[in-house]
Amino acid sequence: MRRVREVIGVAVSGLTSRKVRTLLIMLGPVLGVAAIVAAIGINESSKGHLKAKLQELGTDLIVVNASAGFGFGQDPVIEAAAVGRVGRLPDVVAVTGTRQMSDIVTVPFAGAEDYYRAFPVPVIATGLDLPSTLEVPLVSGRFLNEFDESSGARVAVIGRDLADEYGYLRGESRTIELNGLQYGVVGVLDYVLLEPSMDSAVFLTFTAAMEDWGLDDPDPSRLYVRAPVNTRLVAQEIPTVVSLGGPDGANASVPTDLLDAQSQVDESLNNLTKMMGGLALIVGGVGIANVMSISVIQRSSEIGIRRALGHSRSTIAIQFLFEALVVGVLGGIVGAGVGAGVVWGVAEQRGYTMVLSVVGLAGWALVSVGVAVVAGLYPSTKAARLEPLETLRLG
Repeated sequence: MRRVREVIGVAVSGLTSRKVRTLLIMLGPVLGVAAIVAAIGINESSKGHLKAKLQELGTDLIVVNASAGFGFGQDPVIEAAAVGRVGRLPDVVAVTGTRQMSDIVTVPFAGAEDYYRAFPVPVIATGLDLPSTLEVPLVSGRFLNEFDESSGARVAVIGRDLADEYGYLRGESRTIELNGLQYGVVGVLDYVLLEPSMDSAVFLTFTAAMEDWGLDDPDPSRLYVRAPVNTRLVAQEIPTVVSLGGPDGANASVPTDLLDAQSQVDESLNNLTKMMGGLALIVGGVGIANVMSISVIQRSSEIGIRRALGHSRSTIAIQFLFEALVVGVLGGIVGAGVGAGVVWGVAEQRGYTMVLSVVGLAGWALVSVGVAVVAGLYPSTKAARLEPLETLRLG
């Protein structure tokens, strides 16, 4: 037992007496473990975020954008009659159209005397079924209704970010001014995951948009379609239904497909990061073997004295192996900590929920230990084979 404590003490002393060298040896395992832990953690966290997005969006939503087919040199639109045709498809349960006009200078709600800011916000003419089609609730109030549409009433619904910007209070009767026209705010729409720009938008009926903003017709430029069954088949049929078999007037896509594609790209990048981390571990192992081999030569006098005092070859080998073990343990722990910190930082910056397995952290730390021990086999064997007389020549 005394011999074991002595070996451990000598090994620790050998590391602490050469701090810079020890730190350089540790750098490889630290970078390798940190890169792998960060890649796995970011990948798992982004997967969790993507899964939540898919659940919120639903896998049955189709977005239809107008192409040049109905534009005739102007902004492309989809004829209003096509909305009804799409809605009559067998598997479609909801459809609504929107058309974003140019950003319009908006001033705060009437009565908000402490606000003097005025800035452009997107103003969107919309169908009445937007909340139900997107499955987005209202934070307060109501959405636009048939009376608003038929009468052309100057009422509006605003996005949640815009409501927060202007200090809108739930249930408060307020108005908003758009290019000098006063609109009563009747509701606040919650966050729209699919279209973040809607969070700062003002929503009007098509009738109000035609009367006040010069739209010639109630033709939307985008449709949102909800089809719980045969979603992708419906998406393929929609362009034909919109254009009545003529030149394509629209293109349809399923947003969740784009998210899946993004996930595959992220997975590929993370796999590349893992490979780089593995390479860093291998390079780190080679570095450990190289630096410790040089250390054997530098410490040949110490080895010779200990051999002359009766220390066996195995004792010398164990000392150097223990040094490699300590480097691996410290490198693994520090690397796992650095990697976890990177995952936390990325998750905070991107709004993810951090997902990181403690078992995974421990596992990659153990891999670092294994690499360090394997790398330490050669220099420890080299040190054990040195004879006392040979150390005099090396020293």
